[in-house]
Amino acid sequence: MSTSPIARYNTTAMALHWLVALLVFAAFPLGVYMHDLPLSPAKLQYYSYHKWTGVTIFLLAVTRVVWRFTHTPPPLPAATPRWEVVVSHITHLALYGLLLAIPLSGWLMSSAKGFQTVWFGVLPLPDLIGKDKALGELLTTVHQGLNLALFGLVGMHIAAVIKHKFIDHDQILERMLPKGKSK
Repeated sequence: MSTSPIARYNTTAMALHWLVALLVFAAFPLGVYMHDLPLSPAKLQYYSYHKWTGVTIFLLAVTRVVWRFTHTPPPLPAATPRWEVVVSHITHLALYGLLLAIPLSGWLMSSAKGFQTVWFGVLPLPDLIGKDKALGELLTTVHQGLNLALFGLVGMHIAAVIKHKFIDHDQILERMLPKGKSK
């Protein structure tokens, strides 16, 4: 285990990371739960919450991508094997792509099904496409598949963090935590 100072992400990057993670961990189970509920006022409210969360994730993901392209992340530890560096970069690109594609697929699906997205019940977002039942069903499948891919990648991401923390002891986790938050 290294005793050298930890090169950390900046506060904005950490805040965006953990806020998006929290919202994903709220939106995913809500989406699974509400999907097969019978039509009711409660189901419609759950769909609204899910959409609000999705739009917020999308906006935060756009912000995160812009931030990432304009701010250099801290370097990985020098001892990180090349294959892990490559897998890390590919995984992060895929995560960013899914955090953008999933909300867009949901918005497209809602548009095709004829249900406007109204962010926080206040700001109506324009439909991205016209009403089309068959396309709405296809987009439902796309949205679900992208979510399953995200679920798998998040699982890989968490498994990698656990490996680095408890097997490699290389302080990868500490890079995304405020100072003094991990032992």
